[in-house]
Amino acid sequence: MARASFKRVLLKLSGEVLAGAQAQALKSDRADYLAYSLKEARGLGVELAVVMGGGNILRGLPASTQGVQRETADYMGMLATVINGLALEDALSREGVEARVLSSLPVEEVAETYSRRRALRHLQEGRVVILVGGTGKPYFSTDTAAALRAAEIKAETLLKATKVDGVYDADPLHQPGARCFSCISYMEFISRRLRVMDTTAVVLCMENKVPIIVFNMTEGGNLKRVLLGEKVGTLVKEEC
Repeated sequence: MARASFKRVLLKLSGEVLAGAQAQALKSDRADYLAYSLKEARGLGVELAVVMGGGNILRGLPASTQGVQRETADYMGMLATVINGLALEDALSREGVEARVLSSLPVEEVAETYSRRRALRHLQEGRVVILVGGTGKPYFSTDTAAALRAAEIKAETLLKATKVDGVYDADPLHQPGARCFSCISYMEFISRRLRVMDTTAVVLCMENKVPIIVFNMTEGGNLKRVLLGEKVGTLVKEEC
């Protein structure tokens, strides 16, 4: 049996990975694909925490430009991550994978309230831990929440799942000649103001020595390949 290169990781998923075409916020086959990928990861013996985004339903900052107060819009975005987390938990249950949703916002009827000790206990008992509600405070992105939780649970790396192959020097969706980095330092990432992950999150990872791997989650098997130590996507660390 193949052995994973990591014991404990934190996976950041954008809400868009659950979305279908034509503005369909949640598509069951996308949730099923994610659940199968996470089942493969658990099969490698990796302790797995997942931070959910909510952009398929609502993003706080864009909503605040439509007349909604920024703080209110951010809380709306946090609630969107709860919806996504429940959808993922349900899909994992269908795959026979035990999971728990832990929320930074108290929603006791549907999720346990987040605490570091609770998250660690579930991880050690073999459950996938789905972290929702962002940081529980406005003005912080779910990327920042992922960096914070990765540091708290002592994850060996933060896996940033995207729809592109890694970190590019320009937006590859608009500039076909954009170059993808195999490795980039935290400081270069910050100085270039690259937008695949927000700066606050990268700074948090740098300060807590949490490496980041940015990879394409839409390609089947990529998560497993990353966990097995194959060179997939872009590694962000202290020095390259």
